[in-house]
Amino acid sequence: MGNENGTWIMYGVDWDDPECLHTVKDAIGYINEVGFLPLFKNDIPGFSLEERTVPEYWWCGDPKVDPWEWREEIARSGELAYGKFFDKKAGFISKKWLPYFANYRREGYDFDALWDDEKASRRQKKIMDLFEEEDEIYSNEIKARAGFGKGGEKGFEGTLTSLQMKTYLCVKDFRQRRNKKGEFYGWPIAIYTKPETIWGYEHVTSRYSESPEASGEAIRQHIRDVYPIADRRACE
Repeated sequence: MGNENGTWIMYGVDWDDPECLHTVKDAIGYINEVGFLPLFKNDIPGFSLEERTVPEYWWCGDPKVDPWEWREEIARSGELAYGKFFDKKAGFISKKWLPYFANYRREGYDFDALWDDEKASRRQKKIMDLFEEEDEIYSNEIKARAGFGKGGEKGFEGTLTSLQMKTYLCVKDFRQRRNKKGEFYGWPIAIYTKPETIWGYEHVTSRYSESPEASGEAIRQHIRDVYPIADRRACE
């Protein structure tokens, strides 16, 4: 997605193009095949869900063909991790490749160890402490309970994004909130969890036995194999 002279432009393919993904099932299959994929167009040509879907169908509201709706289905499917994993922007990582990202981005640290070594911020700690008590939390509840907002901590979105970039958190689902009568209302809200809640601690940390740089190089080499046009800078 780009902005040209103040107009947002979506890039993609025609419905009849052989590279077009027509359904959420197609999208999940493709992402599992390539291992990981940003949601929107970036520095690597073709390396996004946007560029493999029909531009006119984005935000049309039909979950059968709208890739924006697909991201909600993908998040709740448990087949892929969804979050702001790529240059602080949204994308997907397969179960196979998540351990590589976790080892590389965390530099082999569980969050508690990161905090003990004074490598995590107090704001990050306040958010992560909430997940010691609960497996999943609405984004608005994270903000309130961790003390962000009016009269409290600043930089909530940036802090939450940093925890996703380090793979400590991901989006598990999107759900409407409930009122006091238990009725759903409003737009669906992102629900966050730890990847370990979805796939287990042993799987998520299964690359901790190798160096973070080795995991990082495996990621970069995989991108070059799948998208030969990618340069090293774009692989980070």
